[in-house]
Amino acid sequence: MKDRMIIFAIVTTIIGFMVAIQFKTTKEPVVRDTRDILQLRQDLRIEKERQQELNQEIEKQLLLLNQLQEKEDIEDVMIQALNDLKNRAGLTPESGEGIILEIKPMYSDFGYVPQTVPPHLLRFLINELNIYQARDIAVGSQRIISTSAIRDVNGVTHVNARRIPNLPLKIKVLANDAEKLHHEMIVSQSVEYFAIENLSLTSTPINFTTLPGYDQSLRVRYLQPIKEES
Repeated sequence: MKDRMIIFAIVTTIIGFMVAIQFKTTKEPVVRDTRDILQLRQDLRIEKERQQELNQEIEKQLLLLNQLQEKEDIEDVMIQALNDLKNRAGLTPESGEGIILEIKPMYSDFGYVPQTVPPHLLRFLINELNIYQARDIAVGSQRIISTSAIRDVNGVTHVNARRIPNLPLKIKVLANDAEKLHHEMIVSQSVEYFAIENLSLTSTPINFTTLPGYDQSLRVRYLQPIKEES
């Protein structure tokens, strides 16, 4: 009789534990991905483009490594690699086809008339340009690089710690396919967001334009040289 009571207690404990788990599962539904098919396709396209860029970068570095291993005089190879890095970092002027974006007040006859582009809108625009495969960007005379800061200083937008011109403001953008980028920007979300702030954003394709190079000193932080093992 005592054994039966022990077995009954164990069984009821297990059943209670299972019921508790089932109750917790029903109380915490599985979080599902709510993105629609268009968003999924866009995210997939972006990831494929990133993978392609990484593969191209790996091939480029392997080619450079082979050149360094095969040539006895590597000075020319190193100079070429250094110039290429400066170009990719935005330290040199760059020319080619692209688009010119112009930002100006949409309505100036009544209400609030903005004099500059708010930093959050400018950051959103640059992020969207990068998504649409912009190669190089210059806001006014300021070249945008990976460390460029866009901040509000006393109500005035600064890029690279320098004040950008008042409206109208022109942004030059280089791209491998300027016509495609132009059509992307015509229907971009940036146009809608700028309109909310009483700003118009127009795009004009151009066959040739020149962007200035980044003309300030680059600050490298949190890096330390690695000493080779002897």
